[in-house]
Amino acid sequence: MDELQFQSFSKDDALDLGLLLVDFGRQRSLPIAIDISKGEQVLFHAALEGATPDNELWIRAKQRTAVRYEVPSLLVGLRARATGGRIEDNAWFDQKTYAAHGGAFPIYVRGTGAVATVAVSGLPQKADHELVVEALSEILGRAGTLG
Repeated sequence: MDELQFQSFSKDDALDLGLLLVDFGRQRSLPIAIDISKGEQVLFHAALEGATPDNELWIRAKQRTAVRYEVPSLLVGLRARATGGRIEDNAWFDQKTYAAHGGAFPIYVRGTGAVATVAVSGLPQKADHELVVEALSEILGRAGTLG
């Protein structure tokens, strides 16, 4: 994840990232919802053809997980399964609030840490995660900040 860090992250960066995810979704006919938020402020949101109201609920739950742990929501679930369990089986893990499923990723600023989240919902969790990573990699590669 060290390579997926911005030098800074502005509202224009959020728009560029969101529009890139929309482009990916349209080109591939993906039934996804996309959200980029900084705290309670929504910086970008879109629902493509085929996305459902449930996708909005999944986005929020996955984002809360990414914010709480400051790692991708998929990683939270994978770490629990690596020890032979599921995070959802812990009494303290509120499944109405959090979701340890792929698709939400903290937006990191080098030297600062997580400053926002980007989330996609509508595909199988690994595909949601991979789509976000693909978009972050492309945006950061364009800015010459990868590597």
